[in-house]
Amino acid sequence: MSQAKPDGVTPSQTVGPYFAYGLTPNGKYDWNDAFNNNLLTPDTSGERIRVEGTVFDGDGVPVVDCMLEIWQADAQGRFSDPQDKRALPNTSFKGFGRIGTDAKGGYAFDTIKPGVVPDPDGKPQAPHIVLAVFARGMLLHLYSRIYFGGEAANAADPVLALVPAERRSTLIATRQSGSGNAVYRFDVHLQGDNETVFFDV
Repeated sequence: MSQAKPDGVTPSQTVGPYFAYGLTPNGKYDWNDAFNNNLLTPDTSGERIRVEGTVFDGDGVPVVDCMLEIWQADAQGRFSDPQDKRALPNTSFKGFGRIGTDAKGGYAFDTIKPGVVPDPDGKPQAPHIVLAVFARGMLLHLYSRIYFGGEAANAADPVLALVPAERRSTLIATRQSGSGNAVYRFDVHLQGDNETVFFDV
């Protein structure tokens, strides 16, 4: 039996924005989020910050049905993971957060500024947050990093050094002026002239 073939190449598609039902309900359904965008717990130590921004597509249009996940160390550079023997088992800080973009493509995470962490060879890495981006039309999610503007350690970070100098700014969050907890702005550009640097993992 022969099958009809489409004219030309057709794009693959993911299932769409249905992740909201199970992964980012944001109070719309009758259950609590397993994870959300507030990583802060009563026993969390360190500088409390907010990381916020907008996700843009290749045409500069905000992506309103994108999901973002972050993973980070605590203020002392320890991960809440059994493989990190330095982690404190009595802390509630898990270092993982998840949020869907809003109607304007915006997102925000309330967390603490992470500390310096060693790479597999023991070299210190500048404070950073690992970012995963899930969006329609992408069969595989994207990985990036969020570094912090004004950090002296950025100059010696071994991963940031792999990125061409003219592209590093796409990985650095800028601190916003204002009182209260520090706010860092980090916009994500999925494509285009300002495309955020994404890593093969």
